[in-house]
Amino acid sequence: MEEKYYLFLILAFVSEILGTISGFGSSILFVPIASIFFDFKYVLGITAIFHVFSNLSKLALFRNGINKELVIKIGLPAIIFVIIGASLTTFLPTEKIELFMSIALIFLSVYLIWHFNKIVQKTDTNLILGGVASGFLAGIAGTGGAIRGITLAAFQLPKEAFIATSAFIDLGVDLSRAVVYVSNDYFKKEFLFLIPFLIVISFAGSYIGKLVLKRTSEKMFRYWVLGIIICVSIFQIIKYFNG
Repeated sequence: MEEKYYLFLILAFVSEILGTISGFGSSILFVPIASIFFDFKYVLGITAIFHVFSNLSKLALFRNGINKELVIKIGLPAIIFVIIGASLTTFLPTEKIELFMSIALIFLSVYLIWHFNKIVQKTDTNLILGGVASGFLAGIAGTGGAIRGITLAAFQLPKEAFIATSAFIDLGVDLSRAVVYVSNDYFKKEFLFLIPFLIVISFAGSYIGKLVLKRTSEKMFRYWVLGIIICVSIFQIIKYFNG
């Protein structure tokens, strides 16, 4: 196995732990990091496959407290718009998508830092809009968990219920976009050997995240994760303009 794969898997493991603790999901950190190693459309494919296992692991570990109403009102529009977003990537050049992702993540991260304790109002309209935005961003840029997290935060769910509900919605989103990505050859046969490693990483990372979550608040980790995302995204933008 090439050296870059070892480093990639280590960073994927770290992303899974931090994503579980922060509540954002691993993709918000995994996507910009993975794009350092692979062509961005391959990153989309690998992320979707990885996240299927990641969400299954979270459902196994945090299976109590899934809010069915939130699953329907956020999940259905998210699934529809993740398919739309994923389909649009087939018409856009990789470099433009990657640049869009980096800029979007910087703005989103800065917004979350400055509005850390701000939550949206508990309305059906906001739930649907949250589902639309998170699904579309997940489809076209690889990550939409933070927007879904902002939407779910309005309902002040217990930690485990929050993670379980988010994971259940995300499972539908990732299965949907995985079909689009795989059908467009975003997941090459040469990446198949990564699947067993990604399965182990998803369960081990989620489990360690669960243990840490019991002993600490999410606030410090959220700031840390957002800071890393901003740095990685800036690096990607600089690489784009210097490339």
